[in-house]
Amino acid sequence: MTTTTTTLLRPRDSSLRPQQESHSAAATGLSLILLLAVAVFGCWLIGTRPLELGTDTDAYAGFYQRLKGGLVETRLEPGFVYLSYVLQQMGVSVIGYQAVLFALLLGTAAVATRRYFHYLGAASGFFTLLSASVMFLLISPMFVNASINAIRQGLAALLVFAALLAFHQRYWWKFALWGALATSFHYSSLLYLAFAPVLLLRPSFQRYLAAAAFLFYVSGLSMAAVRTALPSVYQIVMEYTATTRFESGVRIDFAIFSIFWYVLPHVLAPMVRFPYRERIKDSTAVYLVLLLPFFSVGWGFFSNRYLLPGWLAVSLILAAVLCHNRLAFLRNPLLIRMCLVASCAVFYVLVTRAIVI
Repeated sequence: MTTTTTTLLRPRDSSLRPQQESHSAAATGLSLILLLAVAVFGCWLIGTRPLELGTDTDAYAGFYQRLKGGLVETRLEPGFVYLSYVLQQMGVSVIGYQAVLFALLLGTAAVATRRYFHYLGAASGFFTLLSASVMFLLISPMFVNASINAIRQGLAALLVFAALLAFHQRYWWKFALWGALATSFHYSSLLYLAFAPVLLLRPSFQRYLAAAAFLFYVSGLSMAAVRTALPSVYQIVMEYTATTRFESGVRIDFAIFSIFWYVLPHVLAPMVRFPYRERIKDSTAVYLVLLLPFFSVGWGFFSNRYLLPGWLAVSLILAAVLCHNRLAFLRNPLLIRMCLVASCAVFYVLVTRAIVI
């Protein structure tokens, strides 16, 4: 009786397998098409933005136009310069240039998400994680800032995150590769990479370090220590991009906002399935490394720039919490796709009104 039942069930199970594989392939294809459509929309929106939208848009357009006569002397990083030069020699317009830069920004998001996907040890569901990551990025004013203002640092930011993830897993050549590419877009990447050895410490010590760095900054001790022990560094930080349009000094609001995202994954951990729960908590160490330059010298002008890589990385961490949640309806791929479409409307409002942090 048992043998007969088992025999009868086998063909039924094997017949379902091709259907499941077909359904999975269709879902992957749908996710890919949707992501491409979102990318096209974003490239159109960012590419066709007026030159007065964004504090640095006009400056980047002017630099690009000067490349018509060949390479020019500039303080900009070589990776960004040569990319811009190649596009100019190809006859790409300013609109096309802005669109390509945004496409490349999305490409760095895909690279970092892929690296994070492997870091989490997931076997399937990459496109769902990528859809959730892009969704969170599109509703983030920090991502808007990376798209229309801090363009070079935006291109480097998520590559730094990918490099630090590789360092945390002891993939040294991948750390070097992504770190070098990030630095070629923005030299500030070296600040974050220099703190990478923190990832070699025990998790308990990292948590103590996070609390100490936060208190050291908000109390003003970090600014006082640098001013006393390293006056030349203090002067460089305070004179770099000095302006009356942005507040300098200790930014307690930025510090609290930033440390909140370090604590949140630990608070939400019980809602995440095992084993992703521990791996997401482990990844907060990488986020901590991205905060340390701010806690060290984030009292100069435009101190939000020190936080850009960390704030962008938050979107990927939140996406992992969502996609590996114990509540099945929250991680439903259809729901995530619908939210991705809705996030395009939010991104449109944020960009057209230049709402940035």
